[in-house]
Order: sequence, then C-alpha cells, then structure tokens
Amino acid sequence: MLLWHIGASVAFVRYAFRDPFMDLRFIALGAVFSDLVDLPVAIPLWHDFQSARLIGHSTLFAVLVMVVVLIATRRGLWRKRLILLATGVLLHLALDAMWQDPETLWWPFLGTKFTSTGFDTFGEYARAVLTNPWMWAGEAVGLVYLVALWRKAGLSESDARATFLRTGVVSASIDRT
Repeated sequence: MLLWHIGASVAFVRYAFRDPFMDLRFIALGAVFSDLVDLPVAIPLWHDFQSARLIGHSTLFAVLVMVVVLIATRRGLWRKRLILLATGVLLHLALDAMWQDPETLWWPFLGTKFTSTGFDTFGEYARAVLTNPWMWAGEAVGLVYLVALWRKAGLSESDARATFLRTGVVSASIDRT
C-alpha cells in the first residue's frame, strides 16, 4: 500500500507538527522505508519466512532508525529531515496495524520467527493483497489526500513543483480546523 502510507503519513505529520517548512519528501520516504527494507528479502526468501513483513516492520527497527538519526546528526536541517524519515517508519507500523502481528512487531523479544501470512508463495500473497477491498479503500484515501494537497499547493505549476522537488516544501497552508 503505497498511497495509503504516504498520504496518511504526510497528513498526520503536517497536522500534528504544523511546520510549513518541513521536508515532505523525507516523511514520504520513511512511510515506505519498511517495505523497501523487507520486500527485497521477503520475495526471494518467501519459502523461509512466508511473510512480507520482516525486520523492517518491527519496533526494534523503528527505534534503531531513530537512535541512529539522533546519534549521527546534530541540530540543523539534516536532523530535521532524518527525524521525519524515522517518524515515517514508526507511522508505517501503525498504518499497517502491526499490533495484529505481535511476533513481528516485537521481534526478537517474543521469539525469532515472524508472523506467517499462511500463503505458500509470494504470488498467492500478492493476489490476496491486491484483491482486498480494504487495501483499495486505503489507497483511495491516500490518493484523495495527496490530490487535495497537490491542488492546494498549486503543484500543477512548474515553479511550485520545482520548489517541492528541490526542498520538499509545499506552499499549502495547514488548516487549524
């Protein structure tokens, strides 16, 4: 679920922090980072894990990302950006409802096995995910928010788009309602 993770994470962070200058590129990257870490391992090793949610979907991983950011950076723009990435990783766990998979969420504290999907192949798992109406509902919600933000920020204009691509900042005000 790409649009769900990005849209919901960007919306949450914009309204929670209300910082008009935050770099939304980093929250978007953080929102999908767990999948970028786990899928390249999960697909070729499906017979071993039978899950697409591995270490990248654990609390330990989210905490380690934040700790590395805090240790490796000092005050300034890069720390702000990388904290947004770490926040996106944590939000990913919430948006995936990882509390339903405690073996993975609390790996390795509840054991070294990840929660199995019960599917014998990645193809079967992918088909089940892609035919799940809740997945498509989440994608629709994320898309609606991102389109609304695109319009509000005027990203159809090349100058606004260039500014966003260069800085990650959009000119859309954050409503206080």
